[in-house]
Amino acid sequence: MKQLTKRTRRWVILGTGAAIAGGIAIREYRLTPQDYPGEQLAVADAHERAVSGDILLLDIRTPKEWRSTGIGEGAYPLDMRREDFSQVLTDLLEGDQNKPVALICARGVRSARLSNELTEAGFVRIIDVPEGMLGSAAGPGWVRAGLPVKNYEENV
Repeated sequence: MKQLTKRTRRWVILGTGAAIAGGIAIREYRLTPQDYPGEQLAVADAHERAVSGDILLLDIRTPKEWRSTGIGEGAYPLDMRREDFSQVLTDLLEGDQNKPVALICARGVRSARLSNELTEAGFVRIIDVPEGMLGSAAGPGWVRAGLPVKNYEENV
């Protein structure tokens, strides 16, 4: 009986360790941005170019995230999970896929992935903002850089 208890305890410990290691691996994968070989902008440059109208800056986060931190001044909120995302983007660009579009998310992971996808879909001037709103290895992010934000108000 004592031998069985030791064996069971050993399997529980091994299983728990494997579950923790698997969870860490998944978390790291989800938080590691893909390489995006295209153009990238720091948040201050993205803000300046968006406010001046040189680029269309899209905040691709979720409404919950927009409510939490606000939306960067000059950015247009467009949830990347929308089924009609590409169509809305095309409409915003007035059909011209050559116009420059910068993407910002929370920490640069989703923006890098979506930048790759949009480039493959034929959008020519996709620009990634890898710092994101909250900061990443690329820099402090929009909020900590003290750049202006506006409150998100849902269309009623």
